[in-house]
Amino acid sequence: QVQLVESGGGLVQAGGSLRLSCAASRSIFSFMFMGWYRQAPGKQRELVAIMASSGSTTYATSVEGRFTISRDNAKNTVYLQMNTLKPEDTAVYYCRAEAFWGQGTLVTVSS
Repeated sequence: QVQLVESGGGLVQAGGSLRLSCAASRSIFSFMFMGWYRQAPGKQRELVAIMASSGSTTYATSVEGRFTISRDNAKNTVYLQMNTLKPEDTAVYYCRAEAFWGQGTLVTVSS
């Protein structure tokens, strides 16, 4: 079992930046992958970015070049740096570690 706690969400203007953090209750070293997903109102949850234990990354086309996922194994934390935010990035962002999910953090981008 592991608890995942997201933080860093909030309200930002279009073009701005936010950094989300996902703190795990235990070591994340053993997870084959960790990632970020998001769910906008009325839409299905979708992949934003994932990072494998090897360090390889995958991004949704809509965020590639603007978002960066990273992890700090020593701090048991995964990050999502979000730059050049757009109103369509507004969603609840969830952290995932294989079968485990966090509760989500809301990101609102105003135009």
